[in-house]
Amino acid sequence: MPNRRRFLGIVATSAFLGSCTNVSPGQQEESQSVFNWRMATSWPPYLGVRYSVLDFCQKVSLLTSGRLVITPYDSGELVPPLQVLDGVAEGKAECGHTTLFYYTDRTAALNFATGVPFGLTAEQHDAWLYGSGGIESLNQILAKFGVVAFPVGNSGSQMGGWYRKKIERLADLRGLKMRITGLEGQILSRLGVEVNALAASAIASALIDGSIDAVEWIGPYDDTVLGLPDVAPYYYYPGWWEPGTSFSVVINASQWQALPPPYQAAMQAAAAQTNLQLTARYNVLNSQSLNRIKLRGVEILPFSDEILRAAKKTADTLYDSLSREDRDFAQIYGQWRQFRDRIYQWQGSNHLSFTQFSYQNLNL
Repeated sequence: MPNRRRFLGIVATSAFLGSCTNVSPGQQEESQSVFNWRMATSWPPYLGVRYSVLDFCQKVSLLTSGRLVITPYDSGELVPPLQVLDGVAEGKAECGHTTLFYYTDRTAALNFATGVPFGLTAEQHDAWLYGSGGIESLNQILAKFGVVAFPVGNSGSQMGGWYRKKIERLADLRGLKMRITGLEGQILSRLGVEVNALAASAIASALIDGSIDAVEWIGPYDDTVLGLPDVAPYYYYPGWWEPGTSFSVVINASQWQALPPPYQAAMQAAAAQTNLQLTARYNVLNSQSLNRIKLRGVEILPFSDEILRAAKKTADTLYDSLSREDRDFAQIYGQWRQFRDRIYQWQGSNHLSFTQFSYQNLNL
């Protein structure tokens, strides 16, 4: 409740500022209706992704001169955190904020909205979404479920998770009980991991009581907020399963179609700007938090080449299998893979060489 009251104050300010903006007479006539929407979210209020929720809602209000007001609700207030897409499609909320790989029981193709193991970084993922038809391809699939979606933030490259024991060889994964979801869960399951999907609020306690041996979440900032440095001594990298994790605003298709075009444009513009800002914010927060984690004595370790190569081989096999089983997955995977190969060649010859040299010659 306190978060919503604070948000409504932001909305009131945004409405006043919006009334000062210049709007053409045609737009004024078309956009006089007032809409009050509810936003279901998958997130508790203390995670960094919450910035994206509030930023987006504030920008929409500002761009529509306070005539489209979106009130966000914490996870579980309107619908369970992993059922936001369903709640929006069923009209329990007009829109939602979530990650679409939570809903891959409908089609594995939705993983591409969020990101896939050994896939694209945040910068590359945005290039595919905005510059290579990714948004349009995903919305063709989402139309079957009665929703429209747009990217609304990316947490960047994730870490490889927290472990109660060292994971040095592939054999160390066998029998490991780990909180993980999505395609990465399927890959690790094939490598012998016992996969367990848990909500954020249950993760730390599960590590403490031994229900799980390891957990992946997001990155140094949010992991610290959850208290994970207090309950596991080993922190691994890289997070090969989520090199760039994209969040989405999901909108009920009927509600979207009922919006005047200027409001639709406002929502898309707000989503795009919020998408840019959240990635920047996470890069700042994660760099600060990683240094604090180091000072607490946590061992920050790399996965072995043996583990990474086995995971990559398993991922490729899984994608081939899913392409045979799921027409939607096959359609997006073919387009996405061509884009990935091209951008890897470009950034591998330019960005990667510069980054490697710079990091190797940085005096820390």
